[in-house]
Amino acid sequence: MNPSYFYHQIDPIAFSVGGFGIYWYSLMYLVAFGLFWLLGRHRARRADAPLNPEQVGDLLFWGVVGVIVGGRLGYVLFYGWSDLLADPLFLFRLRDGGMSFHGGLIGVLVALWIQARQVGCGFLRMGDFAAPLVPLGLAAGRLGNFIGGELWGRTTDVPWAVIFPESIERGGRWSEALYQQYLAGALDVHARHPSQLYQAALEGLALFALLWWFSARPRPPGAVGGLFVAGYGGFRFIAEFFREPDAHLGFVALDWLTMGQLLSLPMILVGIGLITYAYRRRAAG
Repeated sequence: MNPSYFYHQIDPIAFSVGGFGIYWYSLMYLVAFGLFWLLGRHRARRADAPLNPEQVGDLLFWGVVGVIVGGRLGYVLFYGWSDLLADPLFLFRLRDGGMSFHGGLIGVLVALWIQARQVGCGFLRMGDFAAPLVPLGLAAGRLGNFIGGELWGRTTDVPWAVIFPESIERGGRWSEALYQQYLAGALDVHARHPSQLYQAALEGLALFALLWWFSARPRPPGAVGGLFVAGYGGFRFIAEFFREPDAHLGFVALDWLTMGQLLSLPMILVGIGLITYAYRRRAAG
């Protein structure tokens, strides 16, 4: 029997330096930050930009701090609270993985507020500037998740499904026994949606195209940022239907709602509210 699906056996380590492994996921963070800087400098040349090209680096610095600190704190609070109670040092075990987008977003909002105060512009205007610069970085991060064989999707029989051996047993990508079962077609039942790629397409490429188009014309302060918040929340909510819920959490409500969806619902509402506020404020002014 011939195998029907792609067998994920990609090494998550891109290369090693002095015996220290450099993971693809870490490199994707660098790609994300580089894209933010390049797009930001391009966007800063617009007449309505709150920053000049030289100031984009400062915004990126504070954004990196916000992503790392907020992302880790968010993961621990939203997904790893029990691990933290069992081991307080879990908060600092970054090499073990665990970053939350929603926590990182809070960290970035703090960074935007700091930068807005430094340059003397409104917080909403700074958010509108930064929002279109983020999605391609999100796409890079999700690609890193796929390469690393983590955050896989739910089981399925679609033709493009992927068998993630790590979802069968820890260290499975290096198991010769599992690979032989795959060649015999015995692992087809474990095929899963490559939900990381779905998220890269939705939260990354589609959201970038939408925001770049929408922000091409002047919009009232808060409208572009609101579209980012609502758009990400909506795309993430959809993608969660294909993504395997966190094993230690499962479904958090109604036997179908995941933690990712629960955290995305307020984003949708806040984003829509912010867009409504922006246009009503312009109409009243």
